[in-house]
Amino acid sequence: MARKKSYMFTSKNHSLKSIMSVILGILSVGTLLSAVYLSYVKGGVSSERYGAAAVLASLFMMVGIGLSVYSLSERDTFKLFPVLGVILNFLALCILSIILYAGAYVS
Repeated sequence: MARKKSYMFTSKNHSLKSIMSVILGILSVGTLLSAVYLSYVKGGVSSERYGAAAVLASLFMMVGIGLSVYSLSERDTFKLFPVLGVILNFLALCILSIILYAGAYVS
C-alpha cells in the first residue's frame, strides 16, 4: 500500500503545561463541587475532610493558574488548553469564593 502524503502547515503543538493546568482545573472544580454536595447530603454538617479537600483544591487551582498563564506566554503553541485552563481555574476560584462567602455571611 502506498502511503498517502501528509502535509504539515504548522509546527505548533499543545503545551504539556497547559494540558496539566486543565487537568488541575477539572480536579479542583470537581473536588469543590463534591465537597459541597456531600455537605448538602449530610444536612449542612461538614467534616474536616471537606475542609482539607478545599485546601487541596485551592492549591491545585493556584498551580493551575500559574501553569496556564505561563503557557499562554509560550510561543508557537496552540492557545486552546491555556485558555481552558484559565477558565476552569478561575471557575474554581469563584466556587471557593462563594463557599467562603456563604460560610461567613449566610445563616
